[in-house]
Amino acid sequence: MNFEIALVLIILGVSLVLFISEVLRMDLVALLVLCALAVTGIVTPNEAISGFANAAVITVWAMFILSEGLTRTGIADILGRQVMRIAGRREIPLIFWIMTISGGLSAFMNNIGVAALMLPVVVDIARRTEVPPSRLLMPLAFGCLLGGLTTLIGTPPNLLIAGALAQGGEIPFTLFDFTSVGLGAMMVGVLFVCFVGRLMLPKTDPTSASQKRSQRNLRSQYGLQERTFAMTVPQSSVLVGKTLADSRISSAAGLIVMVLERRNQVITLPSRKTLLESGDRLLIQGRLDRFNEMRQWSDLIIEREAPLLQTLLSGQVQLVEVTVAEDSTLVKDLLHHTDFRRRYAANVLAIKRDDLIRRDNLAYVPIRAGDRLLLQGGESLINDLEGSQEFSEIRVATEEDLTDSYRLQERIFVVRVPRDSRLGGSTLAKSRIGDAFDFRLLATFREGTLQFMPEPDEVILGGDLLLLQGRPEDLDVLVGLQELTVRQESPATPGIFESDRLATLEATLSPQSKLAGETVSDVNFHEKFGLELVAIWRSGKAIRSDLGGMQLLHGDALLFVGPRNKLTLLSDDADFLVLTPISVQTTDTRRAPLASLIMFGVIISVLIGWLPISVAAIFGAALMVLTGCLNMEQAYRAIDWRAVFLIAGMLPLGIAMQETGTAEFLATKVMASLGNFGPWPVIMGLYAITALATMIIPTAALVVLMSPIVLSACAEMGIMPQTAMMAVAMAASASFTSPISHPANILVMGPGGYRFSDYIKIGVPLTLVIFVVVMLLLPIFWPLTPVP
Repeated sequence: MNFEIALVLIILGVSLVLFISEVLRMDLVALLVLCALAVTGIVTPNEAISGFANAAVITVWAMFILSEGLTRTGIADILGRQVMRIAGRREIPLIFWIMTISGGLSAFMNNIGVAALMLPVVVDIARRTEVPPSRLLMPLAFGCLLGGLTTLIGTPPNLLIAGALAQGGEIPFTLFDFTSVGLGAMMVGVLFVCFVGRLMLPKTDPTSASQKRSQRNLRSQYGLQERTFAMTVPQSSVLVGKTLADSRISSAAGLIVMVLERRNQVITLPSRKTLLESGDRLLIQGRLDRFNEMRQWSDLIIEREAPLLQTLLSGQVQLVEVTVAEDSTLVKDLLHHTDFRRRYAANVLAIKRDDLIRRDNLAYVPIRAGDRLLLQGGESLINDLEGSQEFSEIRVATEEDLTDSYRLQERIFVVRVPRDSRLGGSTLAKSRIGDAFDFRLLATFREGTLQFMPEPDEVILGGDLLLLQGRPEDLDVLVGLQELTVRQESPATPGIFESDRLATLEATLSPQSKLAGETVSDVNFHEKFGLELVAIWRSGKAIRSDLGGMQLLHGDALLFVGPRNKLTLLSDDADFLVLTPISVQTTDTRRAPLASLIMFGVIISVLIGWLPISVAAIFGAALMVLTGCLNMEQAYRAIDWRAVFLIAGMLPLGIAMQETGTAEFLATKVMASLGNFGPWPVIMGLYAITALATMIIPTAALVVLMSPIVLSACAEMGIMPQTAMMAVAMAASASFTSPISHPANILVMGPGGYRFSDYIKIGVPLTLVIFVVVMLLLPIFWPLTPVP
């Protein structure tokens, strides 16, 4: 092993660690690999950027546009009607035709796009036939993957394998070279899922009301009905004249005000600026027990000992001002007082941003780089923070800062807990009062003992004096919450949902959604769409509490509540795939024959050798826009740029492995283990390595890494590489074993209610079946040929 091989192996190893750990985005990792290879001189600058001009990369992004053109012209609607007409309501025929049609489409369209295209169609079929979606959606995803095995353009790994052959001076695969093996694998895979695999799918009662995607049953499935209650504002309540935001009804316990009834007027999802009036009736979605816990804090009584306790604390407290660093993990996060306290042993008393100082509602302020936070902690606070990478500047706050800038003297007060109070045994952390009202517990005074900065889980006892930082007037709001009259059910509840005023809608993130990774609070569905996100279905269960801090992930099923006209607009948003549309939307299918003709023309031009696949795909994509099947903005958005940059960034690593001898070095290791058994065991071993690696490495990157190793191994065995390269292509594309193996698997996870184990139960046997089929068909259609 020479220095260059060692350097390439180091870059390869680091990239694999980053791919597996997901510390950085996959496309960013690929670009860093490109830069590392160029900076170290392993590849030339032209070789480093050659991936962006690679024919396979160009074909990949052009196929995204072609797929989008077919989607927007209504191909899915046409096929969905055909599935219902042919298969009827029986489960096995439905699975067979869903997999066959999705597989057929995936032969010529991007398989992720096909999964997104067919997902709402299959959910609608499940609703009409009363077959649970969990019995149909995983077969849909697997059908898309199996269909990708059948042609050159079916999946990016096939294109990359063909490109690697051409770059290595070998005869590349043509459009239908994959069909003989891939079609056989697809047919056996479809039959396996229909008759064996379906028995391993999650079993639910097809007649169960919770499985039907109706308005009423969606609320039942997500458990909304058991968390709906009503409250009334009394005539003399202190909340009268306050806005919904100031009343803290929503923030106090993560509640959602769905309806406000006032003098025969019904307001759905009222604005947070709506003023409360006496007699208002509110329909609330959320946990009543949490709200009742919050209301207990109205027992607190304001005392006069604040100056005395502050004096006692003066020798134990340190106030520090810190500046949030540019690369801090706190950036863009909302401030959660309890979590911050546990992490840094300090309270956040105020946030200073430029000339603006905020001391109220800090829990609703996303932190930005450059923000200055005023922290309160123990005497060693500044020393404890010195080593933190989260803050670029740390200094002790001066007396002038506290009185003139932050004016903390106006924000500290003392309350007494009555000895017979219901608060006995409660904690600030459990009650959420710290985040809802921005109260920070600075100290407790109990039986003559002063405890500075008690832990968030410190139990409060009757008779305690509490030194709080916050607004004393917020205690009046707590009294107002105590005055509210609560009843478990509202007579108006059924009527509101059955009318046109309020409805529910289930959706999931589209594959190219920009919202993936964003928190629910950052998206702010109420302000952006006029809707409320009331539940998330993830890993087989509904999550209905503390949604604000949750990140949206691909595969989540999202339940929205809102006015019907607002929910209808969500169908037109490219970030979402709507699973239960409010109204039946008819797609204009007049251009469907034209889009199909363009796709047919692309295939024919490649078959007769008139155009290479990359040029034909670009030509077809341009015709899709020119003929109005989609516009340029839709074309740009259809391209998964992450996949493009991932492939283009990793291709130089394949070049480096070939030119430096790294591929030959690794191939020698493989041959040392399996070479004595003959070529077929080596090919089987390469297939197995690739199939296992799909669970942790993106398939496109995996093929780039495996191709030079396979080429070198075949050269050492003295055989033509096409057979082994075909085997690796099949292994890379047959990614059934986990939801993270392929985006199509993730896409159906939430809508199907699947758990990780569900993919293993059916994916592992299916992978073994495809392995056996491929190994049986390869000697027939791609027999080993000695190097001439």
